[in-house]
Formats: sequence, C-alpha cells, structure tokens
Amino acid sequence: MELKIDSLEHIREAARTFIAAMGDNTVFAFYGKMGAGKTTFIKAVCEELGITDVINSPTFAIVNEYRSDTTGELIYHFDFYRIKKLEEVYDMGYEDYFYSGALCFIEWPELIEDLLPGNTVNVYIEETENGSRMIRFNDAEE
Repeated sequence: MELKIDSLEHIREAARTFIAAMGDNTVFAFYGKMGAGKTTFIKAVCEELGITDVINSPTFAIVNEYRSDTTGELIYHFDFYRIKKLEEVYDMGYEDYFYSGALCFIEWPELIEDLLPGNTVNVYIEETENGSRMIRFNDAEE
C-alpha cells in the first residue's frame, strides 16, 4: 500500500488509513532518512489510536510507553538511532516488548534487523522533491 501525504494537514487522514490497514500485525519497522517524518507519522498514528500524552521520539530513552485513553491498549515507540551494540538491546529486554502483543513502532530498525520478529511490517517513508511524503508498506491483505 502507498500513502501520499501532501502536507501536515493531511497526516491524520493518512494515519487513519494506515491504522485501518494494520490488521492483526503488532510490530512495525519505520525506515527513512533523518528528517523523513518517521516520528511525526508515528505521533499522528498514536494520536489516532487514542494517545493523549505528549508523544515524542524516545531518542535518549530508547523506548516510550503509551496507553490509549480510548482502548487501554499499550503502545511502545522505539528509537534505536543511538544504539552502538546489539547487547544494549538484549539488556533492555527487547523480547518482552516485541513479543508482548502490544503495538510496537520502531524507528531506525536497520540497526537491530537481526532481532526483529519475522512478521514485522516494514514501513518506508520518503520525502519527495516537492516536500510531500510517500509511505509504503504491505498491509494485512498483501
């Protein structure tokens, strides 16, 4: 599936479409260059899922935990940008998160690809020449 976001005014609509296509998948790996909009899109998805807490990139904490005010569902937001060794990810107990059944949104997954579950949905975010964003991923039906 491809989603085009022409401007920030349309990001919530794209987030709703993404949520509708998530199916039963729980682990989503977001690929994209620095500044492509990974955190911004994850924030919009979390807000559409009922998160009212402040949502920001867990760059220093590695993982932020949120709970939906509407469903009570747990959501984990990871940022592995600062990971130097896989041992750091082992030490944080990544399996407890990735295999918990809770939604996991992962930024910079290329740094931990060997640890991602086999059913991880890869989401690619690219900035186009005109500044819009293209989001590509396989939805549950593909």
